[in-house]
Amino acid sequence: MTADDTFSRLDDVYRACTMGRAAEMLGTTQGFLRAVGGARLITPLRSRGGHRRCSRYQLRIATRARVLVDEGTPVEAVCRIIALEDQLEEAQCINAERRRSAALHTAAT
Repeated sequence: MTADDTFSRLDDVYRACTMGRAAEMLGTTQGFLRAVGGARLITPLRSRGGHRRCSRYQLRIATRARVLVDEGTPVEAVCRIIALEDQLEEAQCINAERRRSAALHTAAT
């Protein structure tokens, strides 16, 4: 994960929407979002009043989950697939950064 990703995700926290609004935006139910949260795919933050709030990043994950579930994939498998996709993306970013560093090192010598 790059610094830009970290700041982007932090920005998401401050632009969170309620679970009801999130469900409406995704065309799903709050129950689906609770199931995805219960499977620890997303972890909505709580407002001071105790209401669950989803960030834009979490909405993107929930959207991906909904597509896979709509295709017939069980929620448990969806969670594993998305976790592996995230790990792959992070590994690719790390590899790209290492290649850039190696190229700069090679060019400097």
